[in-house]
Amino acid sequence: MLGLGIQELMVILIIVMVLFGASKLPELGKGMGSFIKNLKKGLTEQDEIDVTPKKDTADVKEKVENAAK
Repeated sequence: MLGLGIQELMVILIIVMVLFGASKLPELGKGMGSFIKNLKKGLTEQDEIDVTPKKDTADVKEKVENAAK
């Protein structure tokens, strides 16, 4: 696990506890969990297909010319 032992993980946990406080840890964990869930969802889902109709440029150009007359 990235070469981290039990002692290094304990030091990191203590530093996180000091920085964020014990009351903020559940909120921090929930935020990290939702981030990971959304990241996995974004990586595995197919891209959405754009279904908006495209305007015909010739039709638009003709309307502009008729409006100018």
